[in-house]
Amino acid sequence: MTIPQLRYAGVGKWYGKTRILEDLNLEIGDGELFVLLGPSGCGKTTILRMTAGLQPLSAGEIYLRGEPISRIPPERRDVAMVFQDYALYPHMTVYDNMAFGLRRHGLSRAVADERIRRTTSMLSIDALLKRKPHQLSGGQQQRVALGRAIVRQPSLFLMDEPLSNLDAQVRSTVRTEIKILQRELGVTTLYVTHDQLEAMTLADRMAVLQAGVVQQVGPPLEIHRAPANEFVARFLANPRLNVVAGTIENANGMLGVRTQLGTFLWPDPPSNAPETGRPVRIGLRPEELKIDFTGDGEGRQNIRLLEMLGSDVLVFGGESPGEIVVRVGSDALPASPTHFVVRPRGSMVHVFDAGSGVALGHFVAS
Repeated sequence: MTIPQLRYAGVGKWYGKTRILEDLNLEIGDGELFVLLGPSGCGKTTILRMTAGLQPLSAGEIYLRGEPISRIPPERRDVAMVFQDYALYPHMTVYDNMAFGLRRHGLSRAVADERIRRTTSMLSIDALLKRKPHQLSGGQQQRVALGRAIVRQPSLFLMDEPLSNLDAQVRSTVRTEIKILQRELGVTTLYVTHDQLEAMTLADRMAVLQAGVVQQVGPPLEIHRAPANEFVARFLANPRLNVVAGTIENANGMLGVRTQLGTFLWPDPPSNAPETGRPVRIGLRPEELKIDFTGDGEGRQNIRLLEMLGSDVLVFGGESPGEIVVRVGSDALPASPTHFVVRPRGSMVHVFDAGSGVALGHFVAS
């Protein structure tokens, strides 16, 4: 039986009556890049800080390589943390920032120097070794912070939204570098972010959290295709999820979901599909919704805004609340569109219970 590199068993955290984290149970494999994804205040950073030993647990235990670590002081946990604000020593050069932790752990000057040179070469920051943090760009500072963690050669990397202070282009570049480096180093990595694109592109697996409770765990594509509930579907949608009220009904001998946009026919529904007459809510991602700019009739939406994204266009139809957003290729956009009609056939539909928000099924309408 393979022991997970990192395991959370019934971990909880609270301050008085305020509960931050509830009964966390997770297993993270050796060499895995695991992402904690969720909105601000959901408990992501608290999990990271408890793992690093910067905050005590209120309940449960954390195991690293099968050994409990909650009573081990931070400096002896064999983990390296990369912070959102880089946390570089301003009076030290890049070289000294990277060497500081190695010297505290008793490494010889020769061994420390060899690790630093190899790491800075890997990160393409060799030329920066004599500079101080104020002489570096944001992207360079982040690379130094990554390098400082890498040279320690820990059993576990902890990364707390390390890219949030970078501009979009640099963030994309460093994100790719992190993915490549993590693969090359093979070090188990726990990565915290509120950015769903970052999570989707980086994670081997991820956990989506809300209010201190894990909503779903799995590979990014699996979660995207079959979100466990409406919250997960909303959080992973970009720009946002269209949510429409509906009712399960029989339509010409087939199961379907009747909505104000039309009826979405459900091919090959599962045996536990919701019964007819049941109220539901359906989620329609902007890029998974099919529309017709020339049609008319049921579900017609007058266009009130077009948002150009280069190769794609966001089309906003109807009035708020209840506005429908669709993402289409710019080459599919007519010269002066005034309205569109939703075409249920071919649209990807996510069905949720109207009360609890739990997913009842996912299908491409026929």
